[in-house]
Amino acid sequence: MNTDLQTATLAGGCFWCLEAVYDEIKGVHSVESGYTGGKKDNPTYPEVSTGMTGHSEVVQIHFDPNVVSYRDLLNVFFAIHDPTTLNRQGADIGTQYRSAIFYHDDEQKATAERLIHELNDQHVWARSIVTEVARFDKFFIAEDYHREYFTNNPNQPYCMAVVEPKVAKFRKHFLEMLKQPV
Repeated sequence: MNTDLQTATLAGGCFWCLEAVYDEIKGVHSVESGYTGGKKDNPTYPEVSTGMTGHSEVVQIHFDPNVVSYRDLLNVFFAIHDPTTLNRQGADIGTQYRSAIFYHDDEQKATAERLIHELNDQHVWARSIVTEVARFDKFFIAEDYHREYFTNNPNQPYCMAVVEPKVAKFRKHFLEMLKQPV
């Protein structure tokens, strides 16, 4: 991996949605779906799905900060999910679907906290942002069948009903960030 790359770890509901969006952003070199924020080492999807491990479904994004900033990645994050619902995104309910930013250094923490403050001050949403800002600890990559799920399963009903609209929203509002025109 390019040593100039930085890492962002974000939880905003189902990781399939986040992965599909971040895969399309200029400056993003890779996106991996996985789990973080819990106490169990090497959790499995069935374990995380119970909500008992404390993990969130996350994406870990490796990006070139000379092409796309961490703040820009967070702006996309806040645009493609509802950061005002606690432990829920649409029909996905539980702590594993919480909105969270797992920061890797103090600069990322400050950027996240500053942006949340700005968005709350602007009253972008009717309710306040409940996104957790927590120190990153360990990342556990998801099982193979979760990787590039939307790309490999575009006609799966969940992908058509939930993932595709988020990808379309991203493309509409962040056209200048696309790796290539759609």
